[in-house]
Amino acid sequence: MNISATVRHNAARYDVEVRTGATAQALIVPAKTSGEGSAVSGGEFLVLALATCYCNDLYREARRLRIPIDGVEVQASARFAGIGLAATDIRYTASVNSPASPEAISALLRETDAVAEVQNTLRKGVPVVRQSAS
Repeated sequence: MNISATVRHNAARYDVEVRTGATAQALIVPAKTSGEGSAVSGGEFLVLALATCYCNDLYREARRLRIPIDGVEVQASARFAGIGLAATDIRYTASVNSPASPEAISALLRETDAVAEVQNTLRKGVPVVRQSAS
């Protein structure tokens, strides 16, 4: 599965599109009031990606394990010490509202942590390559 994102910006518009395979979706992201880019930072999107990935994967893994879920809350955070510096102290927490036993929920949280793709990508330290536009 190939996933991509495109940002198009000029003085009049800020457009964001994400695509998984052949399925594309536009996202509403506000522009900065100065008109110079997004009002949401890349760091904010990074921690949102962590929270979103884990939330979605909790539902996927709960289905696989046949654990009913009534609701989920995931909070993610990271520290950025300055311009050009990588994030540090990346953390997330999750709570699951479910009639399942505490032991089943603990197992679900552990198993989901092991397979969460965004978390595993950061843990692995995958290289990021800038390519020239064609």
